Amino acid sequence: MTAPSKVSGDRAESLFSKTQTQSMSLGRIISERDAVSEAREAKTARLRELRLEKEAEEMAAASALAALPKRVSKR
Repeated sequence: MTAPSKVSGDRAESLFSKTQTQSMSLGRIISERDAVSEAREAKTARLRELRLEKEAEEMAAASALAALPKRVSKR
């Protein structure tokens, strides 16, 4: 009677090991996906800030040019 019990126990251990490995792999995949997502969000925020800063500088330069008096040419 120990033989069927041994086979059954080995099979249960094998299935548990397989499930545990899959769970660990899934956890690693989710962790990597979250890290990539966070990196993408940080990069997007940084690029947005740079774009807004550039647009503000361009608007300031345009308003400074508009404030200059226009030259009247003499003919």
